[in-house]
Amino acid sequence: VQLQASGGGLVQAGGSLRLSCAASGLTFGRYAMGWFRQAPGKGREFVAAISRSGSITNYADSVKGRFTISRDYAKNTVYLQMNSLKLEDTAVYSCATGSWPRTQAVEYDYWGQGTQVTVSS
Repeated sequence: VQLQASGGGLVQAGGSLRLSCAASGLTFGRYAMGWFRQAPGKGREFVAAISRSGSITNYADSVKGRFTISRDYAKNTVYLQMNSLKLEDTAVYSCATGSWPRTQAVEYDYWGQGTQVTVSS
């Protein structure tokens, strides 16, 4: 299983970015997908998750209303659209597979490498 995250970068506060996570080596539709982030000196934090069917989404309170998770079964890719970015969104963002769109990292099995998101003032 490979999860390849991309789309990170440097953006000004209030701006937008879209992260992508391309999955291979697995049957994409059989897994829930999650996004987590880790800021310097902090622990891993849940951001968003989406169910196998795409019908259920779950967001951290800190990103609700600003971030949107979605998935494309034809491309085996999960996306994280991030709008109205804040300084505190600066972190390394990683995607992961799981059985359910839960908030705990221990519920996820496979992890991709992260992509850096830096929000500047």
